[in-house]
Amino acid sequence: MSTTDAVTFWDGVYAARPAPDAPRPNVRLVETVTGLPPGDALDLGCGSGGDALWLARRGWRVTAVDISGVAAERLAGHARTHGLGDLVDAVRHDLRDSFPEGRFDLVSAHYLHTPFDLDRASVLRGAAHALRPGGRLLVVDHGSTAPWSWDQDPDARHPAPQEVAADLALDPATWRVERAEAPRRTATGPGGRTAEVVD
Repeated sequence: MSTTDAVTFWDGVYAARPAPDAPRPNVRLVETVTGLPPGDALDLGCGSGGDALWLARRGWRVTAVDISGVAAERLAGHARTHGLGDLVDAVRHDLRDSFPEGRFDLVSAHYLHTPFDLDRASVLRGAAHALRPGGRLLVVDHGSTAPWSWDQDPDARHPAPQEVAADLALDPATWRVERAEAPRRTATGPGGRTAEVVD
């Protein structure tokens, strides 16, 4: 499938969702980043922008990337409205073809899943190499399918965290896996619907 198909699909996903007034940050981001000194962050697949806005409110300078121009434009608008426009740079990138420039103290990739061709391991490996020494790569995947997910494939495979880490093929002499878990939580979806999910 082409880049045009992927852009059309993801623009459609975000256009069909009402823009939240106050997008929430992901739980695993808050757990991991609280207490870290702010620096430069890269948010891959920024979606509605809850993570980027949360980071910016804590003094991080955030490059927020999504394949969807709808998502990027909404986030840029939220950032301006909340006085965070100078800390959030929301841009459209198709990570198959381009990657944001810069060096980062944190790269966050929450739920970077797509039905389109994407060499995810290569993208995440590139993200790791965009980190400054001492930086952190936070990868959070779906370990289950929420009832409101765009992907309701009953045969969907959810790789274990250790498998995701191994696929990155990072040199263990330089890189350390600090956390590789599959915790459960109660998630809230559209209309306030809740379900237990695995991250």
